Amino acid sequence: MTIRVIIVDDQAMVRAGFAALLAAQSDIDVVGEAPDGKQGVELALRAHPDVVLMDVRMPEMDGLTAARELLDPGDSQETESYRPKVLMLTTFDVDDYVYEALRAGASGFLLKDAPPADLIAAVRVVAAGDALLAPKVTRRLIADFAQSRPAPRRKRALRLKGLTPRETEVLELIARGLSNQEIADHLVLAEQTVKTHIGRVLAKLDLRDRAQAVIFAYESGLVTPGDR
Repeated sequence: MTIRVIIVDDQAMVRAGFAALLAAQSDIDVVGEAPDGKQGVELALRAHPDVVLMDVRMPEMDGLTAARELLDPGDSQETESYRPKVLMLTTFDVDDYVYEALRAGASGFLLKDAPPADLIAAVRVVAAGDALLAPKVTRRLIADFAQSRPAPRRKRALRLKGLTPRETEVLELIARGLSNQEIADHLVLAEQTVKTHIGRVLAKLDLRDRAQAVIFAYESGLVTPGDR
């Protein structure tokens, strides 16, 4: 299946470069571009892309606000039945806007200076329903901003009790930035078994994807900044 993508960035050269790179892939179709978050939301609602590449900092409407409008529309009937995958683009690997975007439901983030192959792979990963969280950046980003957040909410901590010991262990390793294969190696399990555990964790905690699982692990107190 072809992956439909739109690119939302206020820099025309960035949009053009990303569009040319992605359009050259046989399984990716760039169906539109927008220079700010407001036009990006309008374009997404018209074009219904599978993936929205969303810059964090833009005029008119920033990427965080735009992501919220698409992923957490509240009472908006216009976006009620449409939820694209949103991949945030950022210049910096530690950015509180990105943290908030993950909480809003974004599927991950990518540094703008990442190699071209990483951008192509990122689009495919989030289109397939997984979250894109580079381990090194995940640890820095989430730990830095979790440290400045209020104490864990009791309700979130209580929800952890619904997990089995193995599921709790898997959630903890996800939050530490390990990939499925790394978790499998650490626990001496098959990778498919790890995927099954992750699916159960997401279902039990009512989480959308791996990105929200990382946020939940920190906000519930399961993992704390500085843990290894």
